[in-house]
Amino acid sequence: MSNLFVRMNTDRSETPASLENMFAGSTSTSCWLIGGGPSLTEESAKIIQQTPSPRMCINLAGAGLIRPTFWTSYDPSTRFHKSIYFDAGITKFVHKRRALDLVPESSFKVCDCPNLYFFDRQRDRQFHDFLAPHHSGIVDWSDSMVQAIDILYRLGFRTLFLVGCEMRVQPSVAQQTRAREAGVVYESGELLKDFLRRCEEKGLSVEELESVEREEQYHFAETKSLKAAASAESHYFRIAQYLRLCRRAMSLAGLRLVSVTPESRLNDYFPYLSLDEAAFEIKNETGDPAVETTDGLYRQLTDRRVDFRGPMRDFKPPVDQSRESPEPQRKRDNQHEFLVEAEGFENKKPRAAGAGQLRLQAQHMEQVPVHVKEEG
Repeated sequence: MSNLFVRMNTDRSETPASLENMFAGSTSTSCWLIGGGPSLTEESAKIIQQTPSPRMCINLAGAGLIRPTFWTSYDPSTRFHKSIYFDAGITKFVHKRRALDLVPESSFKVCDCPNLYFFDRQRDRQFHDFLAPHHSGIVDWSDSMVQAIDILYRLGFRTLFLVGCEMRVQPSVAQQTRAREAGVVYESGELLKDFLRRCEEKGLSVEELESVEREEQYHFAETKSLKAAASAESHYFRIAQYLRLCRRAMSLAGLRLVSVTPESRLNDYFPYLSLDEAAFEIKNETGDPAVETTDGLYRQLTDRRVDFRGPMRDFKPPVDQSRESPEPQRKRDNQHEFLVEAEGFENKKPRAAGAGQLRLQAQHMEQVPVHVKEEG
């Protein structure tokens, strides 16, 4: 079976990387999945970084607030930061078509970067087999967040906490006020393109709406035109519906998506936790580094095991006796060669005995004494 992730070189040669299920554990390991929405603040970023759980950032998400553990992008390489590509402490995942892109502000190719892995993309993924193990590539639905979900699942994570994933763009308070003056009331949850269409029907142009104070679109310093934002929000809406349609596939695969984003479109379809609740769940499962002490650990003489209600014992795995026994092995002594049948020999066809061989039939086992030295 070919590896899902590879390293690549400038001559396009590939080195397989065995990363699948590398981060899976006996419990449902968790990871933060961080989008670019405005709900991510300096205060919330601090809470996230204090939890013992890794962080996957998408595109420019986390810029100036969070240094990611994992990072992935869908857009052209020139849109992202040089320090992301060259930071060996960040594990990066990009599609193979980006391998020979130039890293911004450098003469190096993306494939020259440390701790960076490539994958093939797969466009024909269906909802019912969204996370099926037979897929040989990462899903390509023209969206970086869905790509990140698939990557994290293949790495072994089974609980994803989504932060900064509003999946919507709303008109600002000033724009809604100006629209009301024209007789248009913004409806909560309405698509931005539908709101702009109703404004134009009342004679209020998009250009006039853009002239008033605009809504913050990201938690970092970047904006789009109102028309571009409306187009992006239509894409967000489509992806939210895709994920809704994948809920059964995710349930069967054991993947749990949890929204930690207030006012997200995903909150209608997936469980929601506040940031403090999500942080508490992680610390309760993993441990809280903030309260762990080192005092006395090198001098520790007491038993630190959990107070179990009953005994705990490790066993060897049970042997399946129904399996067909392996072929018998030949064992030699100093004078004769013996062919000793393994268990189940009574069901095997007898073989012709060669010169110097003594065949031990099942019905003769008690009549003919055989002494075979144990190996070792």
